[in-house]
Amino acid sequence: MEYGEDFLRSIDVHTLLPQQEPFVMVHHLTAYGDTTASSETLVREDNVFVEGSVFNACGMLENMAQTCALRCGFYNKYILHLPVKPGVIGAVRNYRIRRCAKIGETICTDIEILGEIFGMTLAHATVRAGEELLAEADIKLSEGQ
Repeated sequence: MEYGEDFLRSIDVHTLLPQQEPFVMVHHLTAYGDTTASSETLVREDNVFVEGSVFNACGMLENMAQTCALRCGFYNKYILHLPVKPGVIGAVRNYRIRRCAKIGETICTDIEILGEIFGMTLAHATVRAGEELLAEADIKLSEGQ
């Protein structure tokens, strides 16, 4: 089933994530598919991962992981009608940062699920500012109980 961007943007991300403020690193779910999801985030000065004028490498990675969590939370809440479950990052591979996002930039994060088995998800994530690729990684996540 296709979900329109307006509907997805209207969802409060706090209802899809186990994380709460000040540790929420995504602002909008903008796309959802069987094996994909996208988020949008405005880098704000008050973000806990902003150092100086940039969103640091830890924040960029957490943004990727939370985009995966948005997809999982949407699936649980809107398709299975189950509560949102916590998850953990199990492994990160091939993490490459071309540059960190700056305060005031809107970043778009896309994930593609490469595989899911026994509660583990392997995803490839990319972070962009406009058309510019800022970072990418392969992330293994596990969903909690």
